[in-house]
Amino acid sequence: MGTQLITHRWRKETGPRVEGSRPLDSAKVQAPCIVRVPSGGFRLFYTAVGPAKPYPACQGYILSAVSDDGLVFRKEPGIRLAPQPSLHHVSLRVLAPTITQCDDGRWRMYFEARGPADSPTVICSASSSDMLLWELDDGIRLQRPGGVGGPRYLPLANGGGRLYCCGTELGGSGERVSKGVISAITSDGLRFELEPGYRMRDRQGDYDTSGITAAEVIPPAVDGGRWTMVFSAWQDVPPGTVVPVHPSQDTGALEGGRSEDFAAASIAVDMAGYRSRIFVAQSPDGMVWDRGECAIDGGGHGADGLDAVHAEDMSVINIADGTYRMYYAACDRYGNWRVASAITDPV
Repeated sequence: MGTQLITHRWRKETGPRVEGSRPLDSAKVQAPCIVRVPSGGFRLFYTAVGPAKPYPACQGYILSAVSDDGLVFRKEPGIRLAPQPSLHHVSLRVLAPTITQCDDGRWRMYFEARGPADSPTVICSASSSDMLLWELDDGIRLQRPGGVGGPRYLPLANGGGRLYCCGTELGGSGERVSKGVISAITSDGLRFELEPGYRMRDRQGDYDTSGITAAEVIPPAVDGGRWTMVFSAWQDVPPGTVVPVHPSQDTGALEGGRSEDFAAASIAVDMAGYRSRIFVAQSPDGMVWDRGECAIDGGGHGADGLDAVHAEDMSVINIADGTYRMYYAACDRYGNWRVASAITDPV
C-alpha cells in the first residue's frame, strides 16, 4: 500500500509508454498524468508541442492516450486543453495536468499555466464530463509572486483536497533563490488557501541544486501510517557552464518578428549540463518530510537509456493491491523526450 512505496525498489519497464509520433507531439513530450477510466483501462494525459500547434506563439498543450493494460497506449485525436491567447495568464502554455473526479461525477483538471515571460506561472483548472472535452474554469486557482507550477492534487479523506505544487522564491533582485514544494487546501476544488511554510525545501543535497519540479503524495493505507512523497529534482550544471536562456524566460523571444522554435530552444537548455532524478520521501503527517531516497536515476549525459539525462514530473497510480506504476517524463542523451514507466514489486 502507500506506506510501502519507499521500501520497495522501482523497476524500470522496457520501452516508452508515449513518444512523439505526429505533428501535435513530434517536437517534445513531457509531464504525464495517469487516470483510471471508470469503464476500464487507463487514460494518460501529457504535455506536448509540435508543428501542428494551434498558433505560432503556442508553447505547449495537453494531449491524451488510452490503454487497456497501462503499457500499450493509443493516442486520441485532437487537443484536450490548449492555452488561450486572449487570456494573459494562460496565453502561451498549459502543462503538467493533475486530474480528480468531483462529487457530481464530473472531472477537474489542475494545470500550470504560462503567459509572457515577465508574468509568474499560475495554477488554473478546467472541467469535463468525459475527460475528452474540457472547458476552462474562470479565474486562477493558485498564485504567488515568484510563480507556482507542477501541481498534484490529493483528495482528502475528510472531504476537499490538498494541492501540492512547486513554488519559486525570489531574491531581492528578482532572481530565483529556491524552488520547493508548497501546498494549498480547498473545500470546494476552486478556492485554495496556501498553507504556511514548505513541505519540501530544495537544495538539501547535490542532487537538487536547481529546484524541485513536481511532487505527488500518497496517503497512508491505515491510520497512523506513514505518508509517501514522490518528487523530481534538478541538479545544476557544472561550474562554468554557459546555459542558454530558456524560451519561457526570454522576454524578447517572440518579439520584433523573431520566430523562436520553442521546443528546440527548451531542449537546448535541458541538455546544457542539467540532470533530473526522481526521489521518494516519507512523512508522519503529510506536512513535514524527510530528505528522501533516489528511486529513478539515469546514467548521465553519455549513457544510453530513455532517462539517461532526465527523469521527472511523475504520475503514480496503484494498479493492484501493493503494486504501483509510475509514469514519468524521460529524456535521453540525444534530447528526445518521452513518457517512460517503472513499477514496484508487489508487497
